[in-house]
Amino acid sequence: MLLQDKLVQIVTNPQLSPKQKSNYLALEAEASLPYMPISTEVKAAMNDGIICDMFEGHAPFKPRYVLPDYARYLKQGSEYLELSPAQDLDEAINALTILYHHVPSVTNIPVYLGQLDEILMPFTEGMDAEVLYRKLKLFWIMLDRTLPDAFMHVNIGPTDNIVCRTLLRIDAELKQVAPNLTFMYDPAVTPDDLLLLATTNICHCSKPHIANYPLHASAFDERGFGIVSCYNALPLAGGANTLVRLNLKEVALKANSINDFFDTVLPNYCSLTFELIDARSAFLHHESHFFDSFLVKEQLIDESRFAPMFGIYGMAEAVNILQTLTASGEVTPAIHARYGHEMDANQLGYRISAALDAIVKSTPVAHGFHGRALLHSQGGISLDKNVTPGVRIPYGTEPNPIAHIQALAQHHQYYTAGISDILTIDETVKSNPQAMFQLCKAALELGFREFTANVASNDLMRVTGYMVKRSDIEAFKQCGSRLNTTGLAAEAAVNTGILQRQARVIAHEHSPCVVK
Repeated sequence: MLLQDKLVQIVTNPQLSPKQKSNYLALEAEASLPYMPISTEVKAAMNDGIICDMFEGHAPFKPRYVLPDYARYLKQGSEYLELSPAQDLDEAINALTILYHHVPSVTNIPVYLGQLDEILMPFTEGMDAEVLYRKLKLFWIMLDRTLPDAFMHVNIGPTDNIVCRTLLRIDAELKQVAPNLTFMYDPAVTPDDLLLLATTNICHCSKPHIANYPLHASAFDERGFGIVSCYNALPLAGGANTLVRLNLKEVALKANSINDFFDTVLPNYCSLTFELIDARSAFLHHESHFFDSFLVKEQLIDESRFAPMFGIYGMAEAVNILQTLTASGEVTPAIHARYGHEMDANQLGYRISAALDAIVKSTPVAHGFHGRALLHSQGGISLDKNVTPGVRIPYGTEPNPIAHIQALAQHHQYYTAGISDILTIDETVKSNPQAMFQLCKAALELGFREFTANVASNDLMRVTGYMVKRSDIEAFKQCGSRLNTTGLAAEAAVNTGILQRQARVIAHEHSPCVVK
């Protein structure tokens, strides 16, 4: 289709709002630019669906994800925005609301809104609990209505405080798609009743994610980190300059044996992935002038704290394909151990993750966090067909929740920039929220970086890591949606099988306490 025809199609689309039309027109403009110089080998790998640039644009002029230091901003104010330091909660919320509209991302909407309880607590001293509730509830509603994107993300915890508990109360009441929410859990700091509150929220609205705070914190430095967008862990006051992902299914199809996969094919395509990462990062850092912005000048972000995300997906298919190969490369369909269900298949998956970890940690990049990219288990996109996100177990084949956790836990140590599965739990858990609490604690003790669950009967559900309402998917074809991400979810429902996830019962299959 000619560019002009695409533009006409966008501006005459009855399901898009004027703002959404503007966004789509901008994406077409970006896609019409010449692609930055890359080798013919990288071009071929992209054309073959082996390497994907996540549609970040042909000439990236903004990072994929940005994590400003909001605490510093509230303390010092902003010369660029003509704002004095915040003096009370109203001024803090107002200042944050203003800055959010100046924080870019791949979606044009901020994907990180801060560790909200930590940055707002200094402004709550002596405030009546119900007054705080009313102010934060209005703030929560405002975020959903003015920044209508399910990749927008708030962090709370691990400490027990009134802002944390109030936001959990509000989120359970409103059941909004946005913002996405991660609760940081630290067994040395977080009381059990606060974790129980968070996991009970999951029973009612499939939020929040529960992050393994000590595991994440140990991967970064003293300045800290944030969880952004879906479930991506990145340096605070930095972010991700780009995300390039590698389709392990397609890589496995190029191998003639398991040894060939590890010795030759995987290293080759990892090398090409790094070539694309460096090309995209170089344009952003040297040509776009993004790092001349007031966010850098006022020390809200630091260029050295941006890292490329080396994403992978299709682990399940890669393992199942490789399991059919003999040492000589002959295909033997009878020799077929299923990923997520059988030990041999799972062990091969762990070996692939370990190999990727070694490659990423040993490969320097020109613009990385301490000179390196960060490995990421990428949650898929709405266009993916016949390939499973990240290291997840294919939808519709999930085992019981305990076996599910045990099968995947060993992967989590390798994926510094984020890894997540989505357990789909039967609605009976609502009458036994203690079961969700125990399952979550056990998963984190086993080494899960992130515990995430959908409850099958909830209208609010996770797609890859972002949220959508089932009712919005059903209504989208007829009337569109005010939320930018509903269209992606509707497309994912058709292409990726998210609605075929198996809902499993926790309590009657095994006791959660035996997950060891």
